[in-house]
Amino acid sequence: MSPPAVTRTSTLLLPDPLRVITKPFHPGEQVFPDGQSRVQLIVGRILGLSEAEVVSTLASTERAFNERHRNVVEAFERNFELVAEHIERPEDLSRDRRLLIGAYFTHEYSIEAAALNNPSIVPAPDQSGVGPGEQRFIMSLRAIGEGHLSSIEFRSGVIASDGELSMDEVGRYPTTGTRTGAIYDKEFFMMRLIELDAWNEIAGNILDSLADEFTIEEVETAIQAFDRKGIDRSIAFETTRAIHWLASSNYTTVFADHTDLSERVIFPAGPTESRGMEDARFVRFTHDDGSVRYYATYTAYDGFQILPQLIETPDFRSFRIATLGGIRATNKGMALFPRMIDGRYVALSRYDNQNNYLMFSEKVRFWDVAEQLQVPKNPWELAQVGNCGSPLETEAGWLVITHGVGPMRQYSLGAILLDIDHPQRVIGHLDEPLLMPTEEERDGYVPNVVYSCGSMIHGDRLVLPYGFADETTGVATVPLDLLLGHLT
Repeated sequence: MSPPAVTRTSTLLLPDPLRVITKPFHPGEQVFPDGQSRVQLIVGRILGLSEAEVVSTLASTERAFNERHRNVVEAFERNFELVAEHIERPEDLSRDRRLLIGAYFTHEYSIEAAALNNPSIVPAPDQSGVGPGEQRFIMSLRAIGEGHLSSIEFRSGVIASDGELSMDEVGRYPTTGTRTGAIYDKEFFMMRLIELDAWNEIAGNILDSLADEFTIEEVETAIQAFDRKGIDRSIAFETTRAIHWLASSNYTTVFADHTDLSERVIFPAGPTESRGMEDARFVRFTHDDGSVRYYATYTAYDGFQILPQLIETPDFRSFRIATLGGIRATNKGMALFPRMIDGRYVALSRYDNQNNYLMFSEKVRFWDVAEQLQVPKNPWELAQVGNCGSPLETEAGWLVITHGVGPMRQYSLGAILLDIDHPQRVIGHLDEPLLMPTEEERDGYVPNVVYSCGSMIHGDRLVLPYGFADETTGVATVPLDLLLGHLT
């Protein structure tokens, strides 16, 4: 049987190169024959300007960039602090000279210059003000900019009773929020150091001085106290570096209340994701006590390796970023079920890069147990299979949208149905693709690809946002009863 017809809606989200953020500008770190770094040379030239030149240059810079950012002067102030250590008595400088130095070490980054794709969609926390048969949603997107660096963006809107989407107006000033350190759990921190082959007597001594929960500032204090004991720093270097790496990979990003959801950009900040945060799969998770949190698994990439990591938020304003532990927390494509099953967290995974797996854990940040769920079977998915977001709970079972890779590396979307109480059991499997790229969708940054990171059910429809050609995002709908009928 052929799958039910997919209806492509009129919603289309295109990358917009005008959406820019400010970032610190780090020139090359080479040291010149006179012993000065490039940073010191640039700062020296700015210090050599007359006060009149400083005032006029700063004024023209502000005029050129004020309309492009909510408060570009704040960025200049932040980035001045990053280079202030290269200046003797920075407190003696005029405010204008400090700001101008900060401007020279700031640059714009176009977060969507290359693509806006791979969406996931969830019901919004606040459903007030919607009409009968409507539902407010939040959509996450992978924004790709210069150097193929990925970040996470958001859009919002309302799904009407007929399945059409009405998108909210996009905010004018993208922002990266304020980063703060996380609260670390000693037991989990120790387990991660063991996995990193960084657990030894030195690490044990440092952690012994910390409470069961601690901050990155307390880690720094503990390491400094350890150094004062006279231990050879070269012996302890690799261990303390691993502790620093792990601590700085876990953090919280908070956005101001006055920012619009569409202005909030989760931009790479930890070492594990320094080259991108890819393909976030958001899910509205209901705990056994009825409380609701939103989780998202995403792929962190540092230019050499990929790791699944976790985002947690109650309100899409404050986001906790965390590393994951366990031997199965590897590779791409991890997606959480929206609730616990038999007292355990459950997740889909493609940890071997070829097949779909189920993973089980009593802790949402630690994954050791997995069993194979689905292997490539049909011609359109023989290269690999994977999930396209968290399972959706229906009366018939857990609906999972999948992706498969076929000849010429063409990506197609499919579906499987899992038993509601025993998700290890596959009830049904589409033998033909549910969604393939059309002629209008196949050409772009990466040809012949359709991909999704999460769909949702609205009334009698499956709402399926998808990226195509690794460049643009569209939204399709599918009659839910017909799809489930094919799977059962």
